[in-house]
Amino acid sequence: MKAIVYETFGTRPQLRSVPDPAPEAHGVVIRVVATGVCRSDWHGWMGHDPDIRLPHVPGHEFAGVVVAAGSQVRHWKAGDRVTMPFVAACGACPECHSGNQQVCDHQFQPGFTHWGSFAEYVAVQQADLNLVRLPEAMDFATAASLGCRFVTSYRAVVDQGRISPGQWLAVHGCGGVGLSAVMIASAAGARVVAVDIADDKLELARELGAQATVNASRVADVVEAVREITDGGAHVSLDALGHPSTCFNSIANLRKRGRHVQVGLMLGEHATPAVPMSRVIANELEILGSHGMQAHRYGTMFGLVDAASLDLGRLVGRTVSLEQSIDVLTSMDAFAGVGVTVVTEF
Repeated sequence: MKAIVYETFGTRPQLRSVPDPAPEAHGVVIRVVATGVCRSDWHGWMGHDPDIRLPHVPGHEFAGVVVAAGSQVRHWKAGDRVTMPFVAACGACPECHSGNQQVCDHQFQPGFTHWGSFAEYVAVQQADLNLVRLPEAMDFATAASLGCRFVTSYRAVVDQGRISPGQWLAVHGCGGVGLSAVMIASAAGARVVAVDIADDKLELARELGAQATVNASRVADVVEAVREITDGGAHVSLDALGHPSTCFNSIANLRKRGRHVQVGLMLGEHATPAVPMSRVIANELEILGSHGMQAHRYGTMFGLVDAASLDLGRLVGRTVSLEQSIDVLTSMDAFAGVGVTVVTEF
């Protein structure tokens, strides 16, 4: 099969021919029809993820068609249209037994622990537990855009952030994760203030439901700007980017007893950011992490999408070929473009 491969961290990946995967007894092989290019893939390529072993094929948010199933697979067969969370669970550890497969003790992550979806085919373990059937009306590019960013935002906003109608949500960073959070919170009846440094991203955030926006490059104090808009601070705030400044601002712009949810990855030199702990203590703030979402929560998420008639296709900024994904991946630190870039040509 064709796949994007890198031999060393930080050097340009190459389009190569590599052996096709075979399914394990409990797994399947999926023909990749669409796969998103995510900043998490960039972190992996830069060497920020200790799970990656070289040579490596990146890619973790994908949708496609089952082409082969192992002998122990009961619920899936060739021809099924599927996607999956970027964290695949083992089904046997205490976290899996508690329903928290997103923090499985023995998790399988295509694109990180194993070769991923920047390829014509990808193998998935424990298929009966981890695969999600696509709604018939959902196209593959849209489904791929869900794989990491939308589902991560759904858990961050709904499950971890516990947003309620009428509450204010501040979203710091309007990439795929942040824009997804805007859509989800607005559909849930919350009021959203979106923060970014790019006017085109802020404009899209408004179109997707944000009631207010803040251009962080044009205000003297982001925290005070958010607190003024929200009349005292956000009830819930997300760092959807993953940077010391956005993390700090997200915590500092909360009202008393507010909840900060860290969604953007904090890796490498950003792994230990400064936190306004005095404010956390005095105002009884909550600091929460959010790491993907369980396969069994997809049905509830699809229900919100249908009930609110959300146009998830608007999250897709552009589509590219597998070969073009190399340039997209290696330039992700520039934060260029609006919306999610999805590979649809293999």
